[in-house]
Amino acid sequence: MTEPRFLQIHFLAPYTAALLNRDDSGLAKRLPYGGHLRTRVSSQCLKRHWRLADDPHSLHRIAGADDAFRSRETVDRKVFADWAADVDAAVVKPIRDAMLTAVYGDKGTDKKSRQTLLLGEVEVAYLTAEARRLVAEAGGDAKAAAALAKEWNKTHKANLRAMSEGAKLPGGLTGALFGRMVTSDPKANIDAPVHVAHAFTVHAEEAEGDYFIAADDLARDEDTGADTIQETELTSGLFYGYVVVDLPGLLSNLGGDARLAGDVLHNLLYLIAEVSPGAKLGSTAPYSRASLLLVEAGDRQPRSLAEAFRSPCPAETGQAVAALSDHLAALDAAYATGEVRRVMSLANAEVPGAAPGTLADLAGFARELPAQLAGPAA
Repeated sequence: MTEPRFLQIHFLAPYTAALLNRDDSGLAKRLPYGGHLRTRVSSQCLKRHWRLADDPHSLHRIAGADDAFRSRETVDRKVFADWAADVDAAVVKPIRDAMLTAVYGDKGTDKKSRQTLLLGEVEVAYLTAEARRLVAEAGGDAKAAAALAKEWNKTHKANLRAMSEGAKLPGGLTGALFGRMVTSDPKANIDAPVHVAHAFTVHAEEAEGDYFIAADDLARDEDTGADTIQETELTSGLFYGYVVVDLPGLLSNLGGDARLAGDVLHNLLYLIAEVSPGAKLGSTAPYSRASLLLVEAGDRQPRSLAEAFRSPCPAETGQAVAALSDHLAALDAAYATGEVRRVMSLANAEVPGAAPGTLADLAGFARELPAQLAGPAA
C-alpha cells in the first residue's frame, strides 16, 4: 500500500418522513443537481451532530481529547463564570473588556459585533488564570484594574495564538478536526483536515406538505374545530454523503500523536454510520444507519463519487450501490489511482476493489492508518 495521505469516506443513508435540515423558511434544504431538485443536508449540520453526539463513540470520550467551546459568550460564561460574582463589578469590567477585545477584536465588548468563535480548553484555562491574577493584583481598586487591563491588552490584543503557545490542541479536538477561523487574529486560524460535503438524495426530491392540528384537551362540547392548525414539510430519501480526511494535516493538528489520530478516525467512522442528523425528533423519529459505508486510503487527490448520481437513481440501496460501483469502476479504468478499499454494505452487490467487512472492521482499518505515515510525525 502507498503512504495513506487521504482517507475518503462515502456513505448512503436512508430516511423516511423526516425533516433533517431546514432553511430559513422552515422547509427542507435543497440542491439542484442533474436537472432535478434533491433534498440536502448541509455539511454544517452533519458536523454539528457528529461533534455533539452523546454516543459510545463520541469524540469527547477519546483519551486526550481536549474540549472546546463555540460561542460568543465564552469569556463571560467560562472565563469569569461564577467566581467573579463576588468581585466588585468596577474591578471586573476593565479586565473583562480587555479580554473580550483580545478574543473577539476591537468591537468585542458588544455581543452583537462578535463572531461565534471556537476556543479550546487550554485557551479558556489561560484566560481564566490571567483574569484571576489581574483581579488579585488590582486589590479591589478599580483604577488599578483599569491600568492592569490596559497593559495586558497591549500584550494580548489580537493574539490568541500566544494564549495557547505550545499546546497540542489549542482549539480543542473540535478545532483540530474541523478547523477554526478567527477574523480578528488570522494567526490563530486552524486549517481543517476533515472535509465534509453536503449530503444529497441520489434521486429527485420526495416531499409533501404535512397538514396537522393540535386539539384542545379541555375543550367544551360547544367548542368545535381545532385549537391550532399548522403545516410543515416532510421528506424521504436515500442520501449520498462524502468525507475526506487529510491524514498528515490531522496528525499535525494533533501534535503528531498517531494514537490519538487513530482513535479519532475509528470513532468518526462510527459516528458517520450511526448518528443521524435531524430536527423534529419527537414527531418524526429520524433515526437511521448507513446502508453503505465505503472507505478508501491512498496518496492521490481525493474525488467524490457524486457524479454517479447526476442522473437520478431509483431510491433503493441496491440500485444506488450499483450506480456508485459502475462510476467507481470507470474511474479506476481511467485513472488507476490504486486506493485500498473496505466496504460495509446492506446490499448484495460488490464494490470494485473493496474488501467487505463490518463497521468494526472498517473502523479498525481507519484506526491503523496514521501509524503507517512515514516520518517523525507518526
